[in-house]
Amino acid sequence: MILIVDDKPENIFSLKTILELHSFPTDTALSGEEALKKILRQSYALIILDVQMPGMDGFEVAEAISGYSKARDIPIIFLSAANTDKKFITKGYSSGGMDYITKPIDPDILLLKVKTFYRLYEQNRELNRIQASLRSEIEFRKKVEGELQERAGELHSILESLPQIAFTTRADGKIEFVNQQWLKYAPSKTEFPPTHSDDPNLARQWEKTVATGSALEMEVRIRRNDAEEYRFHLLRVIPIREGEMISKWVGTFTDIEDQKQAVRKKDEFISIASHELKTPLTTIKAYVQLLDRSIDEPDPTKLYVERTLVQVKKLDDLIVDLLDLSKIESGKLKFNKKLFKFDAMLSNAIEMIRQTYPDYKIVQRGEADIELYGDEMRIEQVVINYLTNAVKYSPDIKEIHIDTGVQEDGRLFVQVRDFGIGIRKDHQSNIFSKFYRVEETANRFQGLGIGLYICAEIIRRHEGEFGVESEPGKGSAFYFMVPVTQAHSYQPQ
Repeated sequence: MILIVDDKPENIFSLKTILELHSFPTDTALSGEEALKKILRQSYALIILDVQMPGMDGFEVAEAISGYSKARDIPIIFLSAANTDKKFITKGYSSGGMDYITKPIDPDILLLKVKTFYRLYEQNRELNRIQASLRSEIEFRKKVEGELQERAGELHSILESLPQIAFTTRADGKIEFVNQQWLKYAPSKTEFPPTHSDDPNLARQWEKTVATGSALEMEVRIRRNDAEEYRFHLLRVIPIREGEMISKWVGTFTDIEDQKQAVRKKDEFISIASHELKTPLTTIKAYVQLLDRSIDEPDPTKLYVERTLVQVKKLDDLIVDLLDLSKIESGKLKFNKKLFKFDAMLSNAIEMIRQTYPDYKIVQRGEADIELYGDEMRIEQVVINYLTNAVKYSPDIKEIHIDTGVQEDGRLFVQVRDFGIGIRKDHQSNIFSKFYRVEETANRFQGLGIGLYICAEIIRRHEGEFGVESEPGKGSAFYFMVPVTQAHSYQPQ
């Protein structure tokens, strides 16, 4: 808005008309005092100020305006019909005026000057806005930087207090902080600890991790700078994200050598105990079978012998599982892979369960009339384990469904569904883990929690996938998928 200051209403009317015809908003004042009051309340882009006015003249008004911090930058154009000599014009500029126009006013010159100053005012206001925005941005960045430094200091203090080796890196993977434990294992603050010759190179592994942007977890052997013995450490590194971007990485090395040794000793004990138990149990089983055959049916002793054989069979299965477990841990679980007819194997497994559990109805749906390349005995072991668990954990509803088929992606699909007690969602992710048993069922159902772990390892060794879908009270569906190549497809004669 433009403020017009003149003591003569006819002059104000003339200027107001010219400016508003060209879309300039205007305001007016009939004296210097009135003008100063309006300037205190209102912001103006330009002031057109008459020099000769009663009371305060234009020069006095301009000098007063220059004392207002809010208004000192408003451009002023002086208007006068007299005193056009050089000294008088100089006084106008020195009192704060930006230009000078004499009366009578040439409208074209007036509009040219107004447009120029109005544009300069708008540009200056935009520059002030940008400056204020930049000042605010700088203050914000300083605040954020201070907070980040404070958070980084807290993080470093926490990492320094840990007994583990701890470190942080920038988003690009370059190490920026290490605690004192790091220096006991690494050659410098910027290099990873050297690993055992049989383990992956950490520097190369770290480059791959940074490239993918995903967390890293791996076991490696490293040693102290003052020792010769390598010890197993669990390396965990996670990305710290701000929005979608990774801002840094935080990692630790945790010494797990003692745990590894304990697990190794436990596995050795299981392996030795299983082998030692297998020989006498085989002898016991043989003698009980001979005893069973020697007793005629009317003799009531035969019932007890048969029940003994059932328990011996359970013990034998348990020892077989323990032996398989020890072979898995030692990497000695052997597989004899060859082509075999899957449907024939499945029928034999189902028939075996039917004979063992005659009260249960097993419904087979779908077919997979193919030749599968794999270890027939091990695949059958998985199917029997799934079926046995279905019987075991559905004591009230004695019906089991088994679905088979070849999927479009060329994989064999096998699923065993029961209608028993089911498994809670928070337990399902661990159900295939070694020695894992659901707490709610541990007292009701016997077992060591290694059957599904062995099944998982068998399917992994066949390059397959496995899983479970379950809901408490509605049963469970255990499934696995293994690849079937077209070359191995079985065409019935």
